[in-house]
Amino acid sequence: MPKINGNEIRPGNVLEHDGGLWAAVKVDHVKPGKGGAFAQVELKNLRDGRKLNERFRSADKVERVRLEQKDMQFLYEDAGQLIFMDTDTYDQVQLEADILGERRPFLQDGMTILVEFYDAEALNATLPQKVTCKIVETEPVVKGQTAANSFKPAILDNGVRVMVPPFVGTDEEIIVNTETMEYAERA
Repeated sequence: MPKINGNEIRPGNVLEHDGGLWAAVKVDHVKPGKGGAFAQVELKNLRDGRKLNERFRSADKVERVRLEQKDMQFLYEDAGQLIFMDTDTYDQVQLEADILGERRPFLQDGMTILVEFYDAEALNATLPQKVTCKIVETEPVVKGQTAANSFKPAILDNGVRVMVPPFVGTDEEIIVNTETMEYAERA
């Protein structure tokens, strides 16, 4: 595994630190008036979800880990576990349901998800960037309400509340960006 300097850490990097696997969530490069510059890094443990704030000077060496990525199909949820299947080998993998956090409602049956592995251990899952959802409830269209940035609340078929443009109505399908959890376009 390659070693990188402390000032080369970027958000999303996976590091081996203190005997565990940590993902860099937020990185701030600080140059105080006195002393050397350093990177203030917020780390999240990939196995148990603990968070840690750590300082890395440019002279510090950290082990950067490359995770193997596989596309897997979501099958079902059972007792707080999400079950995924490799479509090539039909192997099944379990991950905690809370690994997706607030994006969990966007997971749909049969959806293809990117699962990251370290050796044979599944550590993380990433939803597709855009997901198609149906609007079940929103306010009716009001004529003349065409201001540049006017949005109205809408409730999707998965229970998530998003803001949509005024021309979008009930029973329409829209595409939602899962990273920002915002309306992207009509389906």
